[in-house]
Amino acid sequence: MLTLPEFKRRVDDLLREYYSSSESAEVAATIREMACDEYHHEVLKRALGLALDHGPREREMTSKLLAALTPSLLTPGDVRKGFEGVVAKLDDLETDVPDATAAVGAFMARAVVDEVLPPAFLAGKEGKVTDHAKRLLSREHCSVRLEKVWGPGDGRSVPELKEAMDLLLKEYLLSRELDEAACCVQEINEPLFHHELVKRGIKVAAESGDADDILAMGALFEFLVKNSIGSEQQLLKGFDRAHTMMEDLRLDVPDAEHILAKFVALAKEAKILPADYKNAN
Repeated sequence: MLTLPEFKRRVDDLLREYYSSSESAEVAATIREMACDEYHHEVLKRALGLALDHGPREREMTSKLLAALTPSLLTPGDVRKGFEGVVAKLDDLETDVPDATAAVGAFMARAVVDEVLPPAFLAGKEGKVTDHAKRLLSREHCSVRLEKVWGPGDGRSVPELKEAMDLLLKEYLLSRELDEAACCVQEINEPLFHHELVKRGIKVAAESGDADDILAMGALFEFLVKNSIGSEQQLLKGFDRAHTMMEDLRLDVPDAEHILAKFVALAKEAKILPADYKNAN
């Protein structure tokens, strides 16, 4: 029988091969051949740990793999113990993966929808990960949305993307939940379109006319950049584009230029916008 360290190494190699082959049946057969049932909870732990170091494609593949392995290979006890193990090492994971809390919560919620994890697992637990999973599951049409939690993959048009961005920005201003908003940004999975999110965020906050909304939106921009969900380049491009809409925005928000200047000051203070950034107009 393999030792635990040997089993972990074999599983890691197997998971990397799976990213290339997409053969979940091969993963199941190989793990079964190892005859190490008492270590099976490590399969989920290793799978999530490796997926967190990768992008939306690998995270989606991991969710599908867990669904394929449960319950034929992984028992409910294996799944429960595996998730508990991941949550226990969350602080370490966040050192290397800033969005670990949101991502693990998304894995949990997706696992519930895929009938990999029973809803009762979340009911009796508290904490930022399980709370995030509960929020995702409480949203309207959560099953459909969680099927695309790692990205839409449905070729949404630009108008549809803009509509989705407006919705998440307005929901964020109501909830002030940074993790939830970040997860929604990741769901949209269009990192090269984040400049539009920044521009629309400034517009939504300006139209609300609430000083607290401006601060909250500035905090969201900071959170996205500092957690490597958005980039400084996209933020800068978003601010540049916000300047170009000032003439139109002033018709509805006479104080628009002052509000934009406030956003610029907040971003500079947070060190996510160059200190020498100047208004384009």
